[in-house]
Amino acid sequence: MKMYNFFRFAPLTALLLLASCGGNASKDQGEETKSAPRVRVEEVKLVPVEQRSTFTATVEAEAVNNIAPAIGGRIRRILVDVGSFVRRGQVLVHMDRTTLSQQETQLVTLKRDYERYKELYDVGGISKQQLDQAKTQLDVAESSFDNLNENTVLTSPINGVVTARNYDPGDVAAGLPVLTVQNINPVKVLINVSESYYNQVVKGMEVEVNIEALNNETFKGKVSLIHPTLDPVSHTFPVEVQVSNGDQRIRPGMFSRVTMNFGANDRPLVTDLAVLKQTGSNDRYVFVEKDGKAIYTLVQLGARLDDKYEIVSGLVAGDKVIVQGNTSLIDGTPVEVVE
Repeated sequence: MKMYNFFRFAPLTALLLLASCGGNASKDQGEETKSAPRVRVEEVKLVPVEQRSTFTATVEAEAVNNIAPAIGGRIRRILVDVGSFVRRGQVLVHMDRTTLSQQETQLVTLKRDYERYKELYDVGGISKQQLDQAKTQLDVAESSFDNLNENTVLTSPINGVVTARNYDPGDVAAGLPVLTVQNINPVKVLINVSESYYNQVVKGMEVEVNIEALNNETFKGKVSLIHPTLDPVSHTFPVEVQVSNGDQRIRPGMFSRVTMNFGANDRPLVTDLAVLKQTGSNDRYVFVEKDGKAIYTLVQLGARLDDKYEIVSGLVAGDKVIVQGNTSLIDGTPVEVVE
């Protein structure tokens, strides 16, 4: 009975075993025939790339002067207004002369007293000490008079344009300047340059200054001052750029971009199709084909030149960068290179 059952089910068992083996064989055969992703590559070559860096800043006046009396007083006349162009030495404001007149009267009296004391001293009527005291009083009065006289008529110390007026005639000047005059030819731009360029920035170096408010017009500028110290936090150093402004179209407060050219370096240049962005970060990477595999490689980008990127670090000459078929790759994926 047992023998009968064995032989009865033996063919079924054999069929199941064969089916099982046949299924595994088909699966293995499918895996073997699955082809690797087909990709195109470009060999990295070094090319000269201009090292240009751009810095943003606000235009400033070359010089700013606040016009105010040294001693507060009442304003009698203001001869200019905001927007007026003024010359060096031009009279801008007349202050009240009442105090000056009083000081002038006192000065005349002291001069007369001194001359009389001098005559008395010559004939022995007073001592040398008394004469010296009279001379001291006269000197103090003359100094006060000169100071008041300078503050009665206010002039401009520079050529420029009036950019602020804080009082009207009849007001008492106290605290704020009466006028502000700014020299806007030339103008200057103060930028903060990375310390990595410290040895490359020199006085007189030509730069390009782009003014956004003037339809992005570009002006020529020169480095006029390099500050000798660096900011320990930002690791930058201030640089002043002077820009000629004969037609005075550039005005203080305008936004500008300053571009410096530090010469050319041989750098890898790859098409933008090869450069991918890491999800969730600003990291950029490429895939390099090596021994039939796609190798994930982080890169640091420099300037963008048309449809190519300058590679500052991450690639060397001779690397084969995948430029097509790279979007679905992962590190170590076998690939097939096609022309």
